[in-house]
Amino acid sequence: MKGIPLFLQENAEVGQYSGYKTRVTARYFYEIKSPKEVGLLHEIYQFSQITNLPIIFISGGTNILFSQSQMQAIIIKNSLDGWEYDTEKKELHCQSNAIITDIAKALENDFGQDIWHRFIGLPGTIAGSVVGNAGCFGLEVGPFFVSGKAFDMKQNKLITLSADDMKFDYRHSFLKENRDIFLISADFDLSKLREKYASDADVIDFRENKQPKGNSCGSFFKNPSRENPAGKLIEQVGLKGFRNKGAFFSDLHSNFLMSDGETCQPEDLIELVKMTQKIVKFETGFDLEPEIRIV
Repeated sequence: MKGIPLFLQENAEVGQYSGYKTRVTARYFYEIKSPKEVGLLHEIYQFSQITNLPIIFISGGTNILFSQSQMQAIIIKNSLDGWEYDTEKKELHCQSNAIITDIAKALENDFGQDIWHRFIGLPGTIAGSVVGNAGCFGLEVGPFFVSGKAFDMKQNKLITLSADDMKFDYRHSFLKENRDIFLISADFDLSKLREKYASDADVIDFRENKQPKGNSCGSFFKNPSRENPAGKLIEQVGLKGFRNKGAFFSDLHSNFLMSDGETCQPEDLIELVKMTQKIVKFETGFDLEPEIRIV
């Protein structure tokens, strides 16, 4: 096909970039390794308009489920790494692919800053955490966000996003609905604790001893409410540990969708997700909405 950007890789294996580790092939693939390469996104965007292929950004892969074994899409892997912490101003500057749990650990161990302690063990990158307003134990990323540097692929320009621009909500942000905008970096204010509710949970013990190990992206469904968490509803309808071919819910944590990583196909996971939503809705009246991004 004429017009294919030379830097795009065709028919690339991308399943390793999702926590489910299923076998997935992308029609086109590109990895951004430095901020200088961000400008190429406009050319990729133009190519996507010609081919009618969607652009899908991926980072650490801990918040994404590929829906098909053959992805007719342009997959862009974000590999912009690194972060800095200003101890005087208590300001944190992160590249978008920096790993949030690594940052939380280093802040605590190297700088004595434990305000993100609850994020230790939280899967994912800064990009995924900001886009999905990730959180746990009453703490969310959004309230700490000050500004972000991003690239608008459609307009071919760099932009700055404020906290107001982001419109943070439960597991949601402006960027979740505006996939033409690529987050490059983000700044956070860690001068004071900003929490939805207090928690004295031992997060390290919880992550190491009470969360399932294996191929997963963590909790799959959003909690309809604190009183009715998704895991409780899944267990209530008898689907804890239920298996669909290579896909299953963990016996340890009902809301952990897992893959055996060997025979599991993306379609197995999607079938189990849809079946669970229907059964939970029929038996409890609650709608289960995925917290993990399905593409």
